[in-house]
Amino acid sequence: MALGKYTRVDGRRSSSCCSTVTIVVFVALCLVGVWMMTSSSVVPVHNGDKAQENKSEVKEQTEVKESVSEISNSNTRQFEDNPGDLPEDATKGDSSVTSEDNSNLSEKQEEKLEENPAEKSSEDTKTEDVDKKIEEEGSNTENESNSDSAENNKDSGETSTKESDSDESEKKFESDDNKKSDSDESEKQSDNSDETTDSKIEEKVEQSDNKESDENSSEKNTNDDTKQQSSNEVYPSGAQSELQDESTTQTGSWSTQAAESKNEKESQESSKQPTGYNWKLCNVTAGPDFIPCLDNWKAIRSLRSTKHYEHRERHCPEEPPTCFVPLPEGYKRPIKWPESREKIWYYNVPHTKLAEVKGHQNWVKVMGEYLTFPGGGTQFKHGALHYIDFIQETVPDIAWGKRTRVILDVGCGVASFGGFLFERDVLAMSLAPKDEHEAQVQFALERGIPAISAVMGTKRLPFPGKVFDVVHCARCRVPWHIEGGKLLLELNRVLRPGGFFVWSATPIYQKLPEDVQIWNAMKALTKAMCWEVVSISKDQVNGVGVAVYRKPISNECYEQRSKNEPPLCPDSDDPNAAWNIQLQACIHKAPVSSTERGSQLPEKWPARLTKVPYWLLSSQVGVYGKPAPEDFTADYEHWKRVVSKSYLNGMGIQWSNVRNVMDMRSIYGGFAAALRDLNVWVMNVVTIDSADTLPIIYERGLFGIYHDWCESFSTYPRSYDLLHADHLFSKLQKRCNLAAVVAEVDRILRPEGKLIVRDTVEIIEELESMVRSMQWKVRMTYSKEKEGLLCVQKSMWRPKEQEKLEYAII
Repeated sequence: MALGKYTRVDGRRSSSCCSTVTIVVFVALCLVGVWMMTSSSVVPVHNGDKAQENKSEVKEQTEVKESVSEISNSNTRQFEDNPGDLPEDATKGDSSVTSEDNSNLSEKQEEKLEENPAEKSSEDTKTEDVDKKIEEEGSNTENESNSDSAENNKDSGETSTKESDSDESEKKFESDDNKKSDSDESEKQSDNSDETTDSKIEEKVEQSDNKESDENSSEKNTNDDTKQQSSNEVYPSGAQSELQDESTTQTGSWSTQAAESKNEKESQESSKQPTGYNWKLCNVTAGPDFIPCLDNWKAIRSLRSTKHYEHRERHCPEEPPTCFVPLPEGYKRPIKWPESREKIWYYNVPHTKLAEVKGHQNWVKVMGEYLTFPGGGTQFKHGALHYIDFIQETVPDIAWGKRTRVILDVGCGVASFGGFLFERDVLAMSLAPKDEHEAQVQFALERGIPAISAVMGTKRLPFPGKVFDVVHCARCRVPWHIEGGKLLLELNRVLRPGGFFVWSATPIYQKLPEDVQIWNAMKALTKAMCWEVVSISKDQVNGVGVAVYRKPISNECYEQRSKNEPPLCPDSDDPNAAWNIQLQACIHKAPVSSTERGSQLPEKWPARLTKVPYWLLSSQVGVYGKPAPEDFTADYEHWKRVVSKSYLNGMGIQWSNVRNVMDMRSIYGGFAAALRDLNVWVMNVVTIDSADTLPIIYERGLFGIYHDWCESFSTYPRSYDLLHADHLFSKLQKRCNLAAVVAEVDRILRPEGKLIVRDTVEIIEELESMVRSMQWKVRMTYSKEKEGLLCVQKSMWRPKEQEKLEYAII
C-alpha cells in the first residue's frame, strides 16, 4: 500500500495499481461471501433469516442500538399485552395510539426482541437480561435455537407477571409493528370471548379473591390520585385484567394527549371536592321518614278538596331537595331475609301506633327491641298462607306460581299477603297510601317485601294497561262502586284480559245495611263491566268471605249490553298512558288482533321469563336497533354474562345481605331476570323519557313502575339494599339536577347499601366526586374506552349543617 501511495504521488504505474486493488477487493469479497454462507449453515433453519438480518444490524447500526438500549432497559417486552388475553378492540386501540415518530426504532427493536425471546421469560432478571442480550446479539447466535421454548415460557408466565407488578401496567411500551403482527392472533382470541353488547361494558371476571382482598382493593380506590388503577388492584384475577390494561396503556416514553388531559381533569375535580358540594341535613316535619313528593305540605294545604284522597297523591316541590334525610336514632343494619319477614329492628322503624290499633289482628306486635309480624291481616288473622291456599282451592285456575305470577295488592297493610306469596313463586306489587296506617309501607319494605306508597285517588296508577294476572283487595277501604265505578275501572285497565279480581270484604258476608248497599252496587257494576263471577265463598277458619271475578277476553259482552254504561273508552284513549293521567270512568276494549298484547295469556311461569313475548314482531325495531325479538334475547344474554361474571363475583358484594333491589333504568328487565336464582326482588323502573318497555317486563313475569327521576320516588327512606343505574345519569344530565338525583339515591338507599353505575366516563367521574364528598366508600371504578363502571357503598355519615325546607314543615 505504501508503494501505491508513492506511485500515485509520482503519477506513475496508476493503472497497474488500480488493477491490483480491484483484484484484492474481489478476493476479499469472495472470502466474505464464503464465510457468510458457512456461518448461515450453522444457524437453525427456522431462524436463519432473522439471525442474518440482525447480524448485519449489529455491525451496521451500533449507534441505533445504543439509543434503543435505554428503552430496552425499561423492560419493554416484559410489559407488553399478551394478544391472546386481550379482546380485539384492545389491540386495535393500542396500535392506533402508538407514536409514528418511533416507527423505525420499533421495527428494529421488534426484530431484536424476537431474536432473543428468553429476555421476556423471567421477571427477576429482566434488567440484566436486556443488557446481556444486546451484547450477545452480534456474537452468540446459538441462543436463538432456544427461541421456541423461551416463547412458550413467556406465554405461560406473562399473566402472572402483569398481575404481580402493578407498576408494569403504567410503563407499557409497544411498537406499532409489534402490535400489528399480533393482531391476527388477538382477533381469533377475541372472537371466542364474551363481547360487549350495544356499546356497554362487559366484565369478564372469574373472581376467586376473598373479602379481605376486596377491602384492600376498595381502600386503594379511595385515593383521588389513583382513579385509574392497575388491574391487580381492581381485579386481581387474570381474566379481568385485560379490561384494566386498556386504561393504563401508554405510548413509549410519552403519555398520550388523552391521558394528560384526563389526569388534569381528575386533578381539577379532586381540588374541587372540599368545596364543590355542600351537603346539608333536611330539616322537615317528617324527619327520618321524609318523602318529598308526599310530604309537600305547602301543596297539600292549597288543595281545594281531599275527598278523593288528593292529599295522599304526589305533589312534588318545584325544586327537588339536595339535602340528606337523617337516620333514626339507633338505626342498625336490617335483619336478613327470610328472618326479616317475621321481625325487624324496632329502632329502624320506631312506630308503635299500628301495633296498638292492629295488634289483635296479628299485623304487628312490639317484642322488646323487635317489631314482630305473626303473618296475619284483617281478613286472615290466622295466617296469610292458609288464606292464599284457600283462594286457590276455591278457584284452581288462579294457579299460584304458574298461571298467576304478578299481582297487585291494593291496600296492602304491612304486606304479609305479598310476603308469603313468595313461597308460592308469586310477585306482589303492594301499595297503600302513606300514613293511613302509620308506616305500613315502611314496615313492608323493612321486612324485605315489595311495596310503594300510592293511593287510588284521582290519577291513574303508574303501571301499563293489561299487565297484572290478579288484583287483590282484602278490606282495602277503597269505595269501588262510587262515581260510576271510576276506581274499579282503573283496576280493569291494569288487569290483563282473563285475569282475576279477588275481593275479600265485609259486604260479601255481612248483612249490615251499609254492607248490603255496597254489595248490591258492586253486583250491578261488575255485571255492567262484563266481569264474570267465578266464585263467592267463605273461609271458615278466618270467618271471611271472598268473591272472585274474571275480566272478559273479548268485546262480545260489551257490544251486547243494553246500556253503554260504563261507556267504552274512545280509541284515542291509550290504556298504557299512566304518568299523571286523570282517571276516566270508561272501559278499555279487549284486544282484537291475535298479535296484539293481551289477546293471549302469557306462558306459564317460569317459561315466560325467557320466552320472547308473542306480540314482539320481527318487523318492530328494538331499543338497541335489532329486530325486537333479537333485541330482547341479546339484552338477556348480555345481562346474564354481566351478572354471572362480574356482579356476583367481582365487586365484593355480599349478596346474602341484599334483598330489595332497584333497576333505576330498566329496558327489557334483563338485569332482574339474570338475578332470578338469588333471594332478591327487583323493582324495574322505566323512566318516562325512555321507550315504554314496561309491558314487556310484566309479560316475562317481573314487575316495575313508571317514574321520572327529576322527582323523588314514592317510597320511604332506606328502602333498598342495592340500586343499579345503567346509563341513567347521562340521560338525566340535560334536564335534571344531578345533585338532587344523587340526594334521592342517598335517601332511598340503606346505609351500607350499594350503588352500581354504568355510564359515560365523564358521568362516572362526576358521580365519583360527588359520592366521595358524601363520604361513601368507592369499592371499584374503571373505564373502558368511553364507558365507565362505578360501584360505591353508602356510609352512615350525615352532615351537621341543616337546611330547612319550608314546604315540608307543618
